[in-house]
Amino acid sequence: MARRSDTLDPIEAPAPAGARGRLRPLRRAARWCWRWTRWIGLRLLALMFVLVFLFSFINPPTTWTIIVGQSEYPGKEREWTDIDDIAPDMVRAVVAAEDANFCAHWGFDMSEIRKVIASGSSRGASTITQQTAKNVFLWQGRSWPRKVMETAYTPMLEALWSKRRIAEVYLNIAEFGRGVFGVHAAAAYYYKTTPDKLTTAQAAALASILPAPRERNPQTGSARTRGIVSGIRTIQADGRDACLVLQH
Repeated sequence: MARRSDTLDPIEAPAPAGARGRLRPLRRAARWCWRWTRWIGLRLLALMFVLVFLFSFINPPTTWTIIVGQSEYPGKEREWTDIDDIAPDMVRAVVAAEDANFCAHWGFDMSEIRKVIASGSSRGASTITQQTAKNVFLWQGRSWPRKVMETAYTPMLEALWSKRRIAEVYLNIAEFGRGVFGVHAAAAYYYKTTPDKLTTAQAAALASILPAPRERNPQTGSARTRGIVSGIRTIQADGRDACLVLQH
């Protein structure tokens, strides 16, 4: 019978006391960092939640993007416009152009995200909710911190705001040109009219410039505009504008 060894395998042997002593300060530092990270993170989430709740019934007075944009290109007046005072086809136009499944998703359009991943395309799949979160609470540009915060804000908006409210805020803070922010300013600047009097062609033309508002001009006869007009009629016919409850 083999005699049992009195020595431990080196892998199973406990760490020397000296090594444990050296690791102890690192563990304390790691615990301290975790506690403070959690403390800051929870309070940041609480602040974000409060802001989203307040803006569910208080109109955002301005945004960082608007402040920067109007400092570069001053002189364009903004005026808040309730969604009931915006031509219904203007509301449908931004949905058709930017987020056709707006009424069906919970902030992230997973079908569009899968298409982008499968195609390897560099184009985005941002929904109107994501764009509203970014434009109201955050800043422009591409960075991981901003994207993480946008991802946190998006479900909060979907939970606390109605789809109508999201669309209303989006239309009032979206950039429609250099220094032109909100549908009221856009209707006045391009067509010398008010949001409730925009025609279908004008609404489609304004929606067509949203992906690149500083590079495009609204063109009512363009192929892009005609495609959005078709999209307006499609989402109206198949009920994808139902969550907007447009009255006229």
